[in-house]
Amino acid sequence: MSTEPELIQSPLSQAITCDCHTLQVDIYRLEEDIDWVLEVLNEDGTSHVWEDRFSTDQAALDALHAAIEEEGIGAFLD
Repeated sequence: MSTEPELIQSPLSQAITCDCHTLQVDIYRLEEDIDWVLEVLNEDGTSHVWEDRFSTDQAALDALHAAIEEEGIGAFLD
């Protein structure tokens, strides 16, 4: 009997507020994977998942901060 792999949530997952908008940042991986997934949910529940995977959870969080700096928080709003 096979079981589903466990989802590992990074302790770096967090809510980020910028320009009066809050984004929920989820960084996670399956227990059998080594790379991390970055997903950002806006206030309306719209999900933005990076196609790239990250070797560390910190690299995923850094990618989000770089995207906000380059594109602004509006890139994640509906």
